[in-house]
Amino acid sequence: MDMKAWIVSANMGLGHQRATYPLRNMAHHGVLLFGEDEVCHKKEKRQWTIFRNTYETLSRTSQIPLIGPYLFSLLEKMQNISPYYPRRDQSGPSLQVRSLYTLIRRGMGKGIAERLETVKLPVITSFYAAAMAAEELTDLPVYCIICDADINRVWVAENPRQSRIVYFAPCGSAMRRLREYGVPDERIFLTGFPLPLENIGKDMEILRHDLARRLIRLDPTKRFRIIHGDEVRSYLGDCWDPDREAGPLTITFAVGGAGAQKEIAAGAVKSLSGLIKEGKIRLNLVATHRQEVRDYFVKLAEKNGLSASGNIRILYDPDKNEYFRQFNALLRDTDILWTKPSEMSFYCGLGLPIVIAPPIGPHEVCNQRWLRDLGAGLHQADPQYCSEWITDYLVDGKLSLAAWDGFLYARKLGVEKIVEVLTTGKMERHYNPLLR
Repeated sequence: MDMKAWIVSANMGLGHQRATYPLRNMAHHGVLLFGEDEVCHKKEKRQWTIFRNTYETLSRTSQIPLIGPYLFSLLEKMQNISPYYPRRDQSGPSLQVRSLYTLIRRGMGKGIAERLETVKLPVITSFYAAAMAAEELTDLPVYCIICDADINRVWVAENPRQSRIVYFAPCGSAMRRLREYGVPDERIFLTGFPLPLENIGKDMEILRHDLARRLIRLDPTKRFRIIHGDEVRSYLGDCWDPDREAGPLTITFAVGGAGAQKEIAAGAVKSLSGLIKEGKIRLNLVATHRQEVRDYFVKLAEKNGLSASGNIRILYDPDKNEYFRQFNALLRDTDILWTKPSEMSFYCGLGLPIVIAPPIGPHEVCNQRWLRDLGAGLHQADPQYCSEWITDYLVDGKLSLAAWDGFLYARKLGVEKIVEVLTTGKMERHYNPLLR
């Protein structure tokens, strides 16, 4: 990728880094981490460590008996998103915005701003605090990737109409919320979330290849291909072979970056163990970069007699970039993605049906609503009976249709559109699923 820019992310869960990983090849001197890069001052690092640890701890508290729901409610209040309707002017800065600017004016972001000023390149960041610090402390062009279908007011500058931050929105609801927060249309581009290029390919040949095979595996009754086969061929071309052998179904269960919801896997593994042993289902358990989650999954496999099975895989890597690489490769053979509605919701654009684990935080409630409105996400029933309800979803054609709707209606070319904006200052809008 010839285009070069400063790419700034944040080590808070995985969402912010997942958004910048597909842009790594255009990053000048690699992806920088706000508050943690070696150029950051000690005071900044201390502030950031407290903030990040508080967030990750609260993200994992919801299932702690008695006090957990109360602690988690504190996180929800910090992230609160006002009702979408009625639409109204919300351009005035919130308490969170004022507090953030106070921290910036007291030095938060100063070290990384000094680093950015060494080479005059545009700044692309997936973290609101980094965007505001870059605008406040440098004179560089600043672009901010929105990571959810709806956002808190803290994502937008104190004076949105005078700000120079340009926003990359993943979907229409995020774009409309930015307008409500006072960002003018000329500084909002509906690019879509930046999905990994290795899962798409030039002219979408990788995506079309993988989706064509996935749709066969998700259609055991062949009803989907009878009803939608002609439409599928019109988009997938020669990749589509309705007579292809299906093979075993692959389910990928992924915890969040903070390690939340690993307990859901206990019921799922027990319920699916028989089908896994028979070779009818392959199960991927994604522990991300968290050792304690990996150990938990290993014990689950042992407990259910699956340690020697070649049909269960635990994905763990302490290096986040290596984890992202392996995870993206894993998705190519995945038929069902089971995860909470984080930024992973936008991966439905790859033609992956999402089984939606319970949302954590107001932004994930919004992502869940977006997925369901799109038709790309399905309800998680009781995990301990998942072999039954997943079978029903398959037979009823819900999973194949969710995969297809995600491909048709979610944007896929976020990286390409971001580069288009950086190089031309504008972006052409398309409705053809192969062009957006």
